[in-house]
Amino acid sequence: MPTVMAYHDVTDKNHWLASPKREEFFGPLGVTNIRTFVDPENPSRVGLVMDVADMDVVMTAMDTQPAADAMAHDGVHPETLVMLVEA
Repeated sequence: MPTVMAYHDVTDKNHWLASPKREEFFGPLGVTNIRTFVDPENPSRVGLVMDVADMDVVMTAMDTQPAADAMAHDGVHPETLVMLVEA
């Protein structure tokens, strides 16, 4: 099960941190152990680390309207999203 790190910019760090959308979106995809992070020098840059059961499932889901809706709800700036997979 690979560990994935993702980071991106958000409109409101506190809203993003408090939002249940990450778990609601990723949980049914088999993603576990989601941990959140905030850049201390740029609080609008946030990230997460998560364990992914099936990368193909997650990557396919990221190109769907529910993913876009979850990101919009959380104030994610999708053009800043970077995902890294543990090597």
